[in-house]
Amino acid sequence: MGQKLQNRVAIITGSTRGIGKAIARAYLDEGASVVITSSRQENVDAAVADLGSRNVHGMVCDVTDYASVEWLVRAAVDRFGSLDIFINNAGISDPFYSVTDSDPVEWGRVIDTNLKGTYHGSRAAMSWFLEHNPRGKIINMAGSGTDKGSNTPFISAYGSTKAAIARFTYAMAAEYRQTPASIMLLHPGLVRTEIISTEKPTPEMQRQQNTFATIVDIFAQPPSVAARLAVRMGSAWSDGKTGIYLSALNGWRKKMLLFSYPLRKLFNAIDRTNY
Repeated sequence: MGQKLQNRVAIITGSTRGIGKAIARAYLDEGASVVITSSRQENVDAAVADLGSRNVHGMVCDVTDYASVEWLVRAAVDRFGSLDIFINNAGISDPFYSVTDSDPVEWGRVIDTNLKGTYHGSRAAMSWFLEHNPRGKIINMAGSGTDKGSNTPFISAYGSTKAAIARFTYAMAAEYRQTPASIMLLHPGLVRTEIISTEKPTPEMQRQQNTFATIVDIFAQPPSVAARLAVRMGSAWSDGKTGIYLSALNGWRKKMLLFSYPLRKLFNAIDRTNY
């Protein structure tokens, strides 16, 4: 058990599985009180039971609805007495389709969840921080589409949201640069979660199955890598800093994973755990 986040209160949206749940577990281990969320009550109940801490509280929240996110902030403060960190982790991806084969409704749902959800969380958290805790921290999630040259064919909605979230995060950091708030961007890297699942592949994914599987084998990492960065960003390390971008798949890690792939493949040491 660490103490890096002792007495801090964090909200992590979309945190009943995958990357969000790993961050929640790491925050609890570092002494934080954590509110986790999902759009489904059964997911919340299962994650709270699995995390097994009196310092975790689960809530149903629809991040596409601003009133729901505002209520989330109020409920978290009522439960734990304050709010220090808000992590906009909730996200979905569009099916693996070309633009002309895509469903406009599904494409729009990705925008609503990822981009508007991040805006809703950032607005609600910052409004509370400005009045009650000016040193609050907001962490938004980057992804494929964020970095220069990171093209996202066949998941154009997801890639567009991650590019836009980066621009939104930097704009917000600049707007509130004169405050002590920290507004940051975290790239969790490639993680084997539901969002990249190939259990129900589209025809386009089936055509590229081997290539996709190889890319995931090379670059996928456990969510604990991103969780460690999220702990750093939520700790005193980021006090007085804003506009920070940390990546679990930076240039050094990409090279390390690429060069180690032949050996990991040879010795059957590729972690294919789904989180």
